[in-house]
Parts: sequence; C-alpha cells; structure tokens
Amino acid sequence: MKKITGKKCISWSKSIFIVLIAAILQTFVLETFVNSAGILSPGFTGLSILARDILKLFSINFPISVGLLLFNIPCIFFCYREISFKFTFLSTIDILAVSLFLNIFKFKPLIDDIMLSSIIGGVLNGFSIVILLTEGASSGGTDFIAIYVSEKFGRAIWSYVFLFNVVLLTIFGVLFGYDKACYSIVFQFVSTKVIDKFHQRYKQLSLQIITGQAEKMVNSYIKNFRHGITVTESYGGYTKRKNYICETVVSTYEVKDIIKLVKKVDPKAVVNVFRTESFYGGFYRKPIE
Repeated sequence: MKKITGKKCISWSKSIFIVLIAAILQTFVLETFVNSAGILSPGFTGLSILARDILKLFSINFPISVGLLLFNIPCIFFCYREISFKFTFLSTIDILAVSLFLNIFKFKPLIDDIMLSSIIGGVLNGFSIVILLTEGASSGGTDFIAIYVSEKFGRAIWSYVFLFNVVLLTIFGVLFGYDKACYSIVFQFVSTKVIDKFHQRYKQLSLQIITGQAEKMVNSYIKNFRHGITVTESYGGYTKRKNYICETVVSTYEVKDIIKLVKKVDPKAVVNVFRTESFYGGFYRKPIE
C-alpha cells in the first residue's frame, strides 16, 4: 500500500474543497436560472430534466437528483478504468454533491428575463465546469465523454458536445415548445464558449528561445519538461555574436513555468510565443491524475 504523505492529503483536501465550491455554484445556477426560467440544462442534467418532464406527463415523479445518479453511474466506472481514480473520485463527489445540494438549498430566482437568465446562467455554468476541469475533475455526464475523447486524441471536443446538446434541446422543443428550447441553446452556447476560452489544456503554443547558452538551456529544459526541442545555430544582427534558436511546442498551461526556467538559465534569453493552430506528431501531455 502506498504511503499517504501530508502533502498529498493537503492536495486532496484542497481539491475536494474546490469541487464542493463548484457544486454549490452549479446548484445555484440550476435553482436560480435554469429551473426558474424553464431552461433545459445541457448534458446528463438536461437528460434528467427532460426525463422528469416527460414522466410528469404520465403523473410519475422523477427527481433530477435520481436521474443524475442513474445516467452517470456507467460513465463513472468507465472513467475509473480509462482515465484515473482521482479524476473519477472528484467527479463523483461533484455529482453526489449537486444531487444533495439540490435537495438542501433552495435559491430564489434573481431575474425574470429569460434571455438574461440564459446568458448569465450560461456564463456561471461554464465557469463552474472550468473550475472542475482545472482541478482535474468534471461535472460528469457528457463531460466524462468529452474528457476521455480529448485525452485520447489531444484536442478539445466541446463543440461536438454542444452539437449533442442542440439535438437534445431540439427534442425538448418538439415536446414542450421551441421558445424555451431556443433559450436553452443560448445557455449552452454561452457555457461552451466560456469553457473553450478558459480551459487551455488541449491548446498548444510554439516557443522560440534565442540564447547564447544552447547546451545548458536544452539540458535544463529536457530535465524538467517532456517535450522535444530543436536547436538551430544563428547570428545576432545587433550583437554580431553567434547564438542559437531553440524551438519547441508545448501545452498552454506550461508556458509560464518554461519561461521562468529559461530566464533562470539565461537571463538575457529572448522568448517569442506563437499560437499553434495544429500540431501533428508525438506530443507528451501530462495525464490527468
């Protein structure tokens, strides 16, 4: 059995606390904006709401919390096998916490305008998911699927998740009216844009490092980061000295640490950062814990 260190306990406690904060925010969005405005939430929450509303037509009570658990259980086992224990554990805590908080907290609506509810609710929902993803967790449901596929292929698929939810919302429109279905699509669109903007794990940047200490730079870089780096000899037009151009492609979230390392190795080094639209070839991405 692995020894659990104090540092690891603190890390796990911090992660659980942040996940619970995100769960409260999700509950707030559901109670204040989604349910009060009749908006259908995306993903498995949306399926739960849709199932509740359909069964209500037959006088069958189906709580959203029960739906969240039933739809997520198969994904929980799958992610435990394919991603990681910590990711699955934290995601499960979020699912259970939201299910519990929906029965404990009763937040009142803040605004009556459905469009404003769709936009503000979408923004807050997106941020709650970004908080989870940054902490190595998810809100379950379609997020489980999105993270698995993204990890496998190295690219975010939130746009495809959005298309899935549009189909779901279209079904909702056929059954209960297109007005609220359209507002629900606005909610999902805003939420997806927030996630895509602030979750940077699958975005890549190219770094061009100009230095006079190539060997020392490369050795330090390879020791700390598992990416390849190409070195080209060059000539400084201003300094009239020989230098080197070191080029590499990295994940967006690594850039600050890499620049910090570069400046430590060579304070006079110059770093150019370029956005990488597409990258083909072997690329190491740190697995989700």
